[in-house]
Amino acid sequence: MLQHLNLVPTAPARVVVVGAGGFVGNAIAGRLERDGIPVLRLARRDVDLLAADAARRLAAILRDDDVLIAVAAIAPCRTPEMLRDNVALAVALVRAAARPLAQVVNIGSDAVYGDGPVPLTEDSPTAPGTLHGVMHLARETMFRGEILAPLCLLRPSLLYGAADPHDGYGPNRFRRLANRREAIVLFGAGEERRDHVFIDDLAAVAARIVLRRSTGVLNVATGAVASFADIAGMVNRLAGSEIPIAATPRRGPMPHNGYRPFDIAACRAAFPDFAYTSLADGLAQAQRDVARTP
Repeated sequence: MLQHLNLVPTAPARVVVVGAGGFVGNAIAGRLERDGIPVLRLARRDVDLLAADAARRLAAILRDDDVLIAVAAIAPCRTPEMLRDNVALAVALVRAAARPLAQVVNIGSDAVYGDGPVPLTEDSPTAPGTLHGVMHLARETMFRGEILAPLCLLRPSLLYGAADPHDGYGPNRFRRLANRREAIVLFGAGEERRDHVFIDDLAAVAARIVLRRSTGVLNVATGAVASFADIAGMVNRLAGSEIPIAATPRRGPMPHNGYRPFDIAACRAAFPDFAYTSLADGLAQAQRDVARTP
Protein backbone atom coordinates (compact mmCIF):
# COMPACT_ATOMS: atom_id res chain seq x y z
CA MET A 1 0.00 0.00 0.00
CA LEU A 2 1.30 3.44 -0.88
CA GLN A 3 1.54 6.29 1.57
CA HIS A 4 1.00 9.77 0.13
CA LEU A 5 3.20 12.38 1.83
CA ASN A 6 1.41 15.18 -0.06
CA LEU A 7 -2.23 15.34 1.01
CA VAL A 8 -3.04 17.12 -2.24
CA PRO A 9 -1.17 16.87 -5.57
CA THR A 10 1.79 19.25 -5.42
CA ALA A 11 4.38 19.76 -8.14
CA PRO A 12 8.00 19.36 -7.03
CA ALA A 13 10.68 21.93 -7.82
CA ARG A 14 12.25 19.60 -10.39
CA VAL A 15 12.18 15.97 -11.50
CA VAL A 16 15.41 14.40 -12.75
CA VAL A 17 14.72 11.42 -15.01
CA VAL A 18 17.82 9.24 -15.33
CA GLY A 19 17.37 7.10 -18.41
CA ALA A 20 15.21 9.63 -20.26
CA GLY A 21 16.60 8.54 -23.62
CA GLY A 22 14.82 5.19 -23.46
CA PHE A 23 11.26 4.09 -24.14
CA VAL A 24 10.09 4.23 -20.52
CA GLY A 25 12.10 7.25 -19.39
CA ASN A 26 11.03 9.32 -22.38
CA ALA A 27 7.36 8.51 -21.77
CA ILE A 28 7.56 9.48 -18.09
CA ALA A 29 9.51 12.67 -18.78
CA GLY A 30 7.06 13.65 -21.52
CA ARG A 31 4.05 13.14 -19.26
CA LEU A 32 5.57 15.22 -16.47
CA GLU A 33 6.43 18.00 -18.91
CA ARG A 34 2.88 18.02 -20.25
CA ASP A 35 1.70 18.37 -16.64
CA GLY A 36 3.83 21.50 -16.31
CA ILE A 37 6.44 19.95 -14.01
CA PRO A 38 10.08 21.04 -14.54
CA VAL A 39 12.05 18.04 -15.83
CA LEU A 40 15.77 17.48 -16.33
CA ARG A 41 16.27 14.65 -18.80
CA LEU A 42 19.50 12.69 -18.37
CA ALA A 43 20.58 10.07 -20.91
CA ARG A 44 23.76 8.05 -21.34
CA ARG A 45 25.42 10.89 -23.26
CA ASP A 46 24.93 13.11 -20.19
CA VAL A 47 26.07 10.66 -17.52
CA ASP A 48 27.49 7.23 -18.34
CA LEU A 49 26.48 5.25 -15.26
CA LEU A 50 29.13 2.62 -15.96
CA ALA A 51 31.95 5.16 -15.88
CA ALA A 52 34.25 5.18 -12.85
CA ASP A 53 33.17 8.71 -11.89
CA ALA A 54 29.43 8.22 -12.59
CA ALA A 55 28.25 8.62 -8.99
CA ARG A 56 30.24 11.80 -8.49
CA ARG A 57 29.04 13.32 -11.76
CA LEU A 58 25.38 12.51 -11.09
CA ALA A 59 25.61 13.74 -7.48
CA ALA A 60 26.95 17.07 -8.76
CA ILE A 61 23.82 17.49 -10.90
CA LEU A 62 21.27 16.64 -8.19
CA ARG A 63 19.76 19.19 -5.81
CA ASP A 64 18.25 18.47 -2.41
CA ASP A 65 14.76 19.48 -3.59
CA ASP A 66 14.86 17.17 -6.63
CA VAL A 67 12.71 14.14 -7.29
CA LEU A 68 14.90 11.44 -8.87
CA ILE A 69 13.24 8.90 -11.16
CA ALA A 70 15.65 6.02 -11.78
CA VAL A 71 14.79 4.34 -15.07
CA ALA A 72 18.22 3.62 -16.55
CA ALA A 73 19.02 -0.09 -16.83
CA ILE A 74 20.46 -2.56 -19.30
CA ALA A 75 17.31 -4.50 -20.09
CA PRO A 76 16.22 -7.12 -20.56
CA CYS A 77 19.02 -8.62 -18.46
CA ARG A 78 19.88 -11.96 -20.08
CA THR A 79 23.50 -12.78 -19.21
CA PRO A 80 25.74 -12.78 -16.13
CA GLU A 81 27.75 -9.97 -17.70
CA MET A 82 24.62 -7.85 -18.10
CA LEU A 83 23.72 -8.56 -14.47
CA ARG A 84 27.18 -7.42 -13.39
CA ASP A 85 26.88 -4.19 -15.37
CA ASN A 86 23.38 -3.53 -14.05
CA VAL A 87 24.61 -3.87 -10.48
CA ALA A 88 27.42 -1.41 -11.19
CA LEU A 89 24.90 0.98 -12.76
CA ALA A 90 22.63 0.73 -9.73
CA VAL A 91 25.54 1.34 -7.37
CA ALA A 92 26.24 4.62 -9.15
CA LEU A 93 22.57 5.61 -8.81
CA VAL A 94 22.28 4.87 -5.10
CA ARG A 95 25.62 6.45 -4.25
CA ALA A 96 24.67 9.66 -6.07
CA ALA A 97 21.19 9.67 -4.47
CA ALA A 98 22.28 8.92 -0.90
CA ARG A 99 21.27 12.39 0.25
CA PRO A 100 18.04 14.07 1.45
CA LEU A 101 16.29 14.37 -1.92
CA ALA A 102 12.59 15.20 -2.09
CA GLN A 103 11.77 11.70 -3.39
CA VAL A 104 13.28 8.77 -5.28
CA VAL A 105 11.19 6.62 -7.64
CA ASN A 106 12.68 3.40 -8.99
CA ILE A 107 11.16 1.86 -12.11
CA GLY A 108 11.53 -1.88 -11.70
CA SER A 109 9.64 -4.92 -12.94
CA ASP A 110 7.14 -7.54 -11.88
CA ALA A 111 9.92 -10.03 -12.71
CA VAL A 112 10.93 -9.83 -9.02
CA TYR A 113 7.98 -12.09 -8.15
CA GLY A 114 7.87 -15.83 -8.26
CA ASP A 115 5.08 -17.76 -9.93
CA GLY A 116 1.93 -18.86 -8.16
CA PRO A 117 -1.67 -19.89 -8.72
CA VAL A 118 -3.20 -16.69 -7.33
CA PRO A 119 -3.09 -13.07 -8.56
CA LEU A 120 0.04 -11.19 -7.60
CA THR A 121 -0.10 -8.36 -5.08
CA GLU A 122 2.54 -6.05 -3.66
CA ASP A 123 2.89 -8.52 -0.77
CA SER A 124 3.58 -11.54 -2.99
CA PRO A 125 6.95 -13.22 -2.33
CA THR A 126 9.89 -11.86 -4.31
CA ALA A 127 11.48 -15.01 -5.75
CA PRO A 128 12.74 -14.23 -9.25
CA GLY A 129 13.46 -17.13 -11.55
CA THR A 130 15.37 -15.17 -14.20
CA LEU A 131 18.49 -13.02 -14.32
CA HIS A 132 16.24 -10.11 -15.27
CA GLY A 133 14.23 -10.57 -12.09
CA VAL A 134 17.38 -11.05 -10.00
CA MET A 135 18.71 -7.78 -11.39
CA HIS A 136 15.60 -5.84 -10.47
CA LEU A 137 15.43 -7.37 -6.99
CA ALA A 138 19.10 -6.57 -6.36
CA ARG A 139 18.44 -3.02 -7.51
CA GLU A 140 15.43 -2.66 -5.19
CA THR A 141 17.45 -4.05 -2.27
CA MET A 142 20.18 -1.48 -2.85
CA PHE A 143 17.66 1.35 -3.04
CA ARG A 144 15.94 0.23 0.15
CA GLY A 145 19.24 0.02 2.01
CA GLU A 146 20.95 3.17 0.79
CA ILE A 147 18.34 5.80 -0.11
CA LEU A 148 17.56 8.35 2.61
CA ALA A 149 14.76 10.12 0.74
CA PRO A 150 11.12 8.97 0.55
CA LEU A 151 11.27 5.93 -1.76
CA CYS A 152 8.71 4.47 -4.15
CA LEU A 153 9.28 1.20 -6.00
CA LEU A 154 7.17 0.68 -9.12
CA ARG A 155 6.86 -2.82 -10.61
CA PRO A 156 5.27 -2.68 -14.06
CA SER A 157 4.09 -5.75 -15.91
CA LEU A 158 4.72 -6.17 -19.66
CA LEU A 159 4.80 -2.77 -21.39
CA TYR A 160 3.88 -1.94 -24.95
CA GLY A 161 3.69 1.17 -27.11
CA ALA A 162 4.60 2.51 -30.52
CA ALA A 163 8.01 3.85 -29.50
CA ASP A 164 9.31 0.65 -27.88
CA PRO A 165 12.60 -0.13 -29.66
CA HIS A 166 12.71 -3.72 -28.47
CA ASP A 167 11.29 -6.50 -30.59
CA GLY A 168 10.13 -8.59 -27.68
CA TYR A 169 7.54 -11.28 -28.14
CA GLY A 170 4.08 -9.78 -27.79
CA PRO A 171 2.22 -6.64 -28.89
CA ASN A 172 5.26 -4.69 -30.10
CA ARG A 173 6.63 -7.46 -32.33
CA PHE A 174 3.18 -8.54 -33.50
CA ARG A 175 2.29 -4.99 -34.56
CA ARG A 176 5.48 -4.61 -36.58
CA LEU A 177 4.98 -7.94 -38.30
CA ALA A 178 1.35 -7.17 -39.13
CA ASN A 179 2.25 -3.75 -40.54
CA ARG A 180 4.90 -5.39 -42.74
CA ARG A 181 2.40 -8.08 -43.79
CA GLU A 182 4.63 -10.81 -42.34
CA ALA A 183 3.41 -13.88 -40.50
CA ILE A 184 3.09 -13.74 -36.72
CA VAL A 185 4.75 -16.80 -35.20
CA LEU A 186 3.47 -17.84 -31.78
CA PHE A 187 5.23 -19.84 -29.10
CA GLY A 188 3.10 -22.95 -28.92
CA ALA A 189 -0.46 -21.90 -29.63
CA GLY A 190 0.04 -18.55 -27.89
CA GLU A 191 -2.22 -19.75 -25.11
CA GLU A 192 -0.36 -18.23 -22.14
CA ARG A 193 -2.12 -15.26 -20.59
CA ARG A 194 -0.33 -12.14 -19.36
CA ASP A 195 -1.13 -8.61 -18.20
CA HIS A 196 0.00 -5.96 -20.69
CA VAL A 197 0.29 -2.27 -19.76
CA PHE A 198 0.13 0.62 -22.22
CA ILE A 199 3.19 2.84 -21.76
CA ASP A 200 1.07 5.98 -21.28
CA ASP A 201 -0.52 4.36 -18.23
CA LEU A 202 2.85 3.75 -16.56
CA ALA A 203 3.73 7.39 -17.23
CA ALA A 204 0.40 8.52 -15.75
CA VAL A 205 0.94 6.44 -12.59
CA ALA A 206 4.48 7.77 -12.22
CA ALA A 207 3.19 11.34 -12.51
CA ARG A 208 0.65 10.70 -9.75
CA ILE A 209 3.38 9.19 -7.57
CA VAL A 210 5.45 12.35 -8.00
CA LEU A 211 2.58 14.76 -7.37
CA ARG A 212 1.51 12.93 -4.21
CA ARG A 213 5.13 12.22 -3.16
CA SER A 214 4.13 8.63 -2.56
CA THR A 215 6.24 6.03 -0.79
CA GLY A 216 6.02 2.24 -0.79
CA VAL A 217 5.63 -0.43 -3.45
CA LEU A 218 3.11 -0.47 -6.29
CA ASN A 219 2.50 -2.93 -9.10
CA VAL A 220 1.62 -1.30 -12.41
CA ALA A 221 -0.77 -3.76 -14.04
CA THR A 222 -4.27 -3.59 -15.46
CA GLY A 223 -5.77 -6.52 -13.58
CA ALA A 224 -6.79 -8.18 -16.88
CA VAL A 225 -4.99 -10.91 -18.79
CA ALA A 226 -5.07 -11.83 -22.48
CA SER A 227 -3.51 -14.66 -24.43
CA PHE A 228 -0.80 -13.96 -26.99
CA ALA A 229 -3.00 -15.62 -29.60
CA ASP A 230 -5.78 -13.13 -28.86
CA ILE A 231 -3.32 -10.23 -29.04
CA ALA A 232 -2.04 -11.43 -32.41
CA GLY A 233 -5.59 -11.49 -33.75
CA MET A 234 -6.34 -8.00 -32.43
CA VAL A 235 -3.16 -6.57 -33.94
CA ASN A 236 -3.89 -8.27 -37.24
CA ARG A 237 -7.33 -6.69 -37.43
CA LEU A 238 -5.98 -3.24 -36.50
CA ALA A 239 -3.44 -3.45 -39.31
CA GLY A 240 -6.23 -4.34 -41.74
CA SER A 241 -4.34 -7.44 -42.83
CA GLU A 242 -5.04 -11.13 -43.14
CA ILE A 243 -1.53 -12.38 -42.50
CA PRO A 244 -1.03 -15.90 -41.13
CA ILE A 245 -0.82 -16.47 -37.38
CA ALA A 246 1.21 -19.64 -36.95
CA ALA A 247 1.53 -21.91 -33.94
CA THR A 248 4.86 -23.67 -33.33
CA PRO A 249 6.05 -26.49 -31.06
CA ARG A 250 7.37 -25.25 -27.74
CA ARG A 251 11.05 -25.81 -27.00
CA GLY A 252 10.76 -25.40 -23.26
CA PRO A 253 8.27 -24.93 -20.44
CA MET A 254 5.60 -22.28 -20.75
CA PRO A 255 6.75 -19.08 -18.99
CA HIS A 256 5.05 -18.44 -15.63
CA ASN A 257 3.06 -21.65 -16.09
CA GLY A 258 1.01 -19.85 -18.73
CA TYR A 259 -0.83 -17.50 -16.35
CA ARG A 260 0.32 -14.36 -14.49
CA PRO A 261 -2.58 -12.25 -13.19
CA PHE A 262 -2.53 -9.29 -10.80
CA ASP A 263 -4.80 -8.05 -8.05
CA ILE A 264 -4.71 -4.25 -8.49
CA ALA A 265 -6.63 -3.30 -5.35
CA ALA A 266 -3.65 -1.30 -4.05
CA CYS A 267 -3.55 0.88 -7.16
CA ARG A 268 -7.29 1.48 -7.00
CA ALA A 269 -7.01 2.47 -3.35
CA ALA A 270 -4.07 4.80 -3.97
CA PHE A 271 -5.50 6.46 -7.08
CA PRO A 272 -9.27 5.92 -7.25
CA ASP A 273 -9.58 8.44 -10.10
CA PHE A 274 -7.26 6.45 -12.37
CA ALA A 275 -8.35 3.78 -14.84
CA TYR A 276 -6.04 1.69 -16.99
CA THR A 277 -6.36 1.69 -20.75
CA SER A 278 -7.97 -1.50 -22.04
CA LEU A 279 -5.78 -3.70 -24.21
CA ALA A 280 -8.00 -3.10 -27.24
CA ASP A 281 -7.82 0.68 -26.82
CA GLY A 282 -4.09 0.65 -26.09
CA LEU A 283 -3.27 -1.43 -29.16
CA ALA A 284 -5.41 0.88 -31.28
CA GLN A 285 -3.65 3.95 -29.87
CA ALA A 286 -0.24 2.40 -30.52
CA GLN A 287 -1.25 1.74 -34.11
CA ARG A 288 -2.39 5.37 -34.50
CA ASP A 289 0.88 6.56 -32.95
CA VAL A 290 2.83 4.53 -35.51
CA ALA A 291 0.80 6.02 -38.33
CA ARG A 292 1.64 9.55 -37.11
CA THR A 293 5.39 8.86 -36.88
CA PRO A 294 7.25 10.48 -39.79
